[in-house]
Amino acid sequence: MAKFLVLNGPNLNLLGEREPGLYGDTSLGEIELELAQEARSLGHTVDARQSNAEHQMVDWLHAARSENFEFMLLNPAAFTHTSVALRDAVSVCGIPFIEIHLSNIYAREPFRKTSYFSDLAVGVVSGLGAQGYLLALKAADKLLGQTRAGPSGH
Repeated sequence: MAKFLVLNGPNLNLLGEREPGLYGDTSLGEIELELAQEARSLGHTVDARQSNAEHQMVDWLHAARSENFEFMLLNPAAFTHTSVALRDAVSVCGIPFIEIHLSNIYAREPFRKTSYFSDLAVGVVSGLGAQGYLLALKAADKLLGQTRAGPSGH
């Protein structure tokens, strides 16, 4: 059983009501509930957090170093394109992660095409809406299984 940290950045608390044509009509609470159910079915737990405050996310990442998380799902939202502080905190916490974006950041405004996190991530899920979280969780589960099985896969 693995413990997953799920971190969501600014404005994601407004999912379901904020620009549904771009971000979908599923709320963050609904995403987190579905994610928790899927994690349980895979034998894992999730600790999902959201903040509009950069310093809060940095503090959570610092604390995560001693909280025994094996993997992280990270949607830095607008901090993707702006936050060196959050990038540094992700790097120092040392938890492998998949970067998630509801919209396709590469098909949007030019400034959104730059991510301060992608080069640190195990993988990136972008543009698949709310289902991106479940896909990331399933991929992380598979990656953890491979890591535990060792290099030969056994």
